[in-house]
Amino acid sequence: MAATDLRVRDPFILPDPATKTYYLYRQIANGRRDTTEGVRGVEVFQSKDLRTWTGPQTVFAQPPGFWADAEVWAPEVHKYQEKYHLFVTFTANRPLPGDSAAGAPPMRPRGTQILVADQPTGPFRPFANQAHTPAGWMSLDGTLWIEDGVPWMIFCHEWHQITDGTMDLVQLKPDLSAPVGEPRVLFPATAAPWVKSMKESIGGHHGYVTDGPFLFRTKIGKLLMIWSSFGTQRYAIGIAESVSGKVTGPWVQHPEPLFKADGGHGMIFTTFEGQLTLCFHQPNTRPDERMRFYPLEDTGDTLRLLNQQ
Repeated sequence: MAATDLRVRDPFILPDPATKTYYLYRQIANGRRDTTEGVRGVEVFQSKDLRTWTGPQTVFAQPPGFWADAEVWAPEVHKYQEKYHLFVTFTANRPLPGDSAAGAPPMRPRGTQILVADQPTGPFRPFANQAHTPAGWMSLDGTLWIEDGVPWMIFCHEWHQITDGTMDLVQLKPDLSAPVGEPRVLFPATAAPWVKSMKESIGGHHGYVTDGPFLFRTKIGKLLMIWSSFGTQRYAIGIAESVSGKVTGPWVQHPEPLFKADGGHGMIFTTFEGQLTLCFHQPNTRPDERMRFYPLEDTGDTLRLLNQQ
């Protein structure tokens, strides 16, 4: 299948240097017109050139009795300690106590969970029948960062619950099986000067979105985070920078987005030819989402798109 024909929201690429294979993970419902029917879970495609893809192959399907039975979002896979770890956001189709933010739909349990496998093609196994993010929260888009040998998960506390969404951090056990301690807030969406309320940006509910964190250390050692929200041209990717160079921050926001033309939820990888590359979906409207690849320059101080369109 050609990449241009492949519908993917929140794309994530895992390059495997040993086999010169790229693995692309997506939630299964991206491949269906009716996303309310059929198996829910995560699947993988494979490619040698990022243009033509084979698959899909199911790597996880929600089993009977699983804690979440509704949407599946933002799968990403990280190799860590010779295992492959799937970070994925699940939602349960039942009420969550409390009031939604600013007239948003009723809240439901949502959280990021980590699963483990021996191969990038799975099958992925849950550590437990629960999310790694706090019970009672609407959380999403967890990602992995290893610092001084310690694993951390950065994730989003959703605007749906708190209006001004936040980027949060929690330490993980050495095998990633569970969190250690309580999460801490790194920054709110409104810390970035370019962020607009969804009501102002796209005519939706009032709320400030945090989406899709991904961390990157530059060639001079600066720690950056790309993340997504809504700006003047709809969905966008911004850059935050850790003042201390540590994942615990404090974090400051670069004033302008890295990409602002209705594309987002990005991640960064290096091709087998050595090109640093940004991958994200654009546009942000269903069912037209497609993967976009942009070569990146690591200037040391920041990241720069080499051929912004």
